[in-house]
Amino acid sequence: MVRTPLTPEERERGERLGCLLRDARGARSMTDVAAEAGISAETLRKIETGRAPTPAFFTVAALARALGLSMDALAERCELAGVSVKIP
Repeated sequence: MVRTPLTPEERERGERLGCLLRDARGARSMTDVAAEAGISAETLRKIETGRAPTPAFFTVAALARALGLSMDALAERCELAGVSVKIP
């Protein structure tokens, strides 16, 4: 399967989301947060570094839960950082 290349805006949005999640993780280890969210540490690493700029909704929801963020709070914080997040 060939993916459509990401736009610069999509890349930037992914980097900002990753930064937000990394900040919310604080001193907690990447391994602990990933395990609590039910994802691999490598997946979390890719999201935090912007290498996976379009994570699945359920992945973001699991990370928000593990980090003690509501999806509304996450969307609001992303919006404040200049990131547009659409929650169905």
